[in-house]
Amino acid sequence: MAVSSSHTLLSFLSPLGSRSFPQTSLLSSNPSLVGYAFTATNRRRPFIITFSYKSKKELSVDKKRQLLEQYGLNPDEFLSEPSPKTKKRREQSKTGGEKQVLLEEPRAPRETHKLLQVVGGTARRKKLLSPKSMDVRPMMEVVKAAAFGILQAAGGCPASLRPGRWLDLYSGTGSVGIEAVSRGCSEVHFVEMDPWVVSDVLRPNLEWTGFLDVSVIHTVRVESFLERAENFLGEGGSFDYISVTPPYAAVDYSILMNQISKSSAVGENTFILVEYPLRTDMLDSCGCLVKISDRRFGRTHLAIYGPKWAQKKKYVEKTKRWQEKLDLLRDVEISAS
Repeated sequence: MAVSSSHTLLSFLSPLGSRSFPQTSLLSSNPSLVGYAFTATNRRRPFIITFSYKSKKELSVDKKRQLLEQYGLNPDEFLSEPSPKTKKRREQSKTGGEKQVLLEEPRAPRETHKLLQVVGGTARRKKLLSPKSMDVRPMMEVVKAAAFGILQAAGGCPASLRPGRWLDLYSGTGSVGIEAVSRGCSEVHFVEMDPWVVSDVLRPNLEWTGFLDVSVIHTVRVESFLERAENFLGEGGSFDYISVTPPYAAVDYSILMNQISKSSAVGENTFILVEYPLRTDMLDSCGCLVKISDRRFGRTHLAIYGPKWAQKKKYVEKTKRWQEKLDLLRDVEISAS
């Protein structure tokens, strides 16, 4: 038996066994049905019903059941349960196709501890906060003490820093800038992009040491600050000191130092302190400044750039001898090739 109308076809297959069907009543009750004659026998044959609808919309399950019951058929033998994919597709169509967003597990709160301290100056031995995690890597105290010792000697005042303004890039805990104020600097600008570090670490350290009034905090990226440095300089012009202590793996030192050398934050008498990792090539100059010191502390290196008048004669002679050796090696390689 075939039941047909127009476009969309839904086929249901089910073995019905040996039954007798009222063919004449079935065809006479609905003149739009087209059937074929058959004879009921004891042989089990597959029974096929094909539905075609003039309507573009699919019939609901309830209407399908009513239609099958109207002709004396069992709907359970023809209407099977939809697959899981079909159920999911229907549920999404009912809800407008919105995808379920999985809620992320809340992160553990970040914690701090007091392991750092101010090495010298008016705030000497005051403890400073630092994150327990490795997100922020403060400068080691031995490196910090050596750096300020070199800067004070280069400035002609071994007991303290020359008064001036300090720019602390990648400030983190603020330990370098706080050390600068403790040793004689008049003003410090901190550049740190992490809001949590600023609110829970840097600002409390400034309040604890009493240096908040002489500090300016910039919660921006270092690259953005250097590009717009003229907007932050004010009447003081370029900075007298700049410390660069970035996370080693997060920066390209050649690009960073090039950007610093071209920034208006650097002047002719600026001192730049750079902490960098092992196997990093640092140039002998940074803009108009020359390298006046380069020391190693384990896996940490410390380079200091400054004006030519601050460069020691011994360091100049040592640099010249090293450059002569490099030139000689290059000449030997060229001649051998």
